Amino acid sequence: MSRPVALLTGASSGIGEAAAYELSARGYALVLAARREERLHRLARELDPSGSRIIAVPCDVADPAAREALVAAALDHFGRIDVLVNNAGVGLGGGVWWQDPDWARVLRVNLEAVMALTALVLPPMLERRRGHIVNVASVAGQVATEGVYSASKFGVRGFSFALRRELWGSGVEVSAVSPGFVRTEMTARSRLRMPGPEVVARAIADVLERPRREVTVPRLYRLAALAEALPALSDPLIARAYSARRRR
Repeated sequence: MSRPVALLTGASSGIGEAAAYELSARGYALVLAARREERLHRLARELDPSGSRIIAVPCDVADPAAREALVAAALDHFGRIDVLVNNAGVGLGGGVWWQDPDWARVLRVNLEAVMALTALVLPPMLERRRGHIVNVASVAGQVATEGVYSASKFGVRGFSFALRRELWGSGVEVSAVSPGFVRTEMTARSRLRMPGPEVVARAIADVLERPRREVTVPRLYRLAALAEALPALSDPLIARAYSARRRR
């Protein structure tokens, strides 16, 4: 049987890079997508010097034409896409969202691109009655922290859960993976102790082998979702933490 083919966005660093190593080790053929061309090609060569099992396709997922070219390149090389891992994501990098001139880019990358890439790969999956879509959300999509980023990740979770129901019985699985704080470029300024992105990469690979609605990692963050059920306590605590961080 041929290797399953996974299209992985945001693959040049952090969770995406770790997921590329993990999925490659588990026998997947990979289409690696990210904006940083040099890093992306270096990763692909390291994982597969032959260039036959793993290809790199530079892509800004916020660009509709680039998304279509990405999917076309994957199909041209492998003939099919069995798995879509929507991992690409951005934040605002500090400050308040309403002062950022391009705050909507967070929505375009984190939410719109997830939906658009899904729409591109889904019809062939439905025809084959086989496939899996994994959307990397966030604990910030369970507990509201930052306006635009949380909105995007709440949206990813809502989209994932609704799509899972829409596709029930079709043979196409849908899962959300919601990381808490892990060491990536996005959390580089944080003083929190946190695990590396490998913990999320393993969760992505595991959910492909054992499909689930949502996986939250690290496991401790499963308790964080309780905060939204107790707003009288969580609202002032989260507000103070956010204000303190904004002043730094």
